[in-house]
Amino acid sequence: MSEGRQERRFSRAYKVGVLSRMAAGETVSALSVELGIPRKYLYQWRERFRLGGEAALRSRGRPTKADMAAMRPGPAEPGTRVGSQPPPGRRDELDLARSRIAELERKIGRQELELDFFQQALRRVEEVSRASGKPGGTGSTRSSKR
Repeated sequence: MSEGRQERRFSRAYKVGVLSRMAAGETVSALSVELGIPRKYLYQWRERFRLGGEAALRSRGRPTKADMAAMRPGPAEPGTRVGSQPPPGRRDELDLARSRIAELERKIGRQELELDFFQQALRRVEEVSRASGKPGGTGSTRSSKR
């Protein structure tokens, strides 16, 4: 660690408490500022908890074999779920639904880009046709040579 910085360690109970607040709807940014913990760590805690329950909320350092086993995907120990954590049997369904949502959001984003492009192209065509409809106006677009 750098000079002047004291290393902080948090108990599993503390981490579970923070994760409960996240599950209750508090924003990660607000919790980060309030608790003085980088958002990165809060997201890491949440992901570890999703993978292996409370047992996966370990301290720093090399994980033990027990820690590694706890972080493997599979059912967590009973009573270790926080907030809206789904039951083990529904995790696959939830993962499929999330990936489908992400896929649809990407598709909507592409469609928005295409729509913007075609709207701009239509505006330019309309401008050119309005200009060419005037007496003395030209019927072609601007020259690409400038």
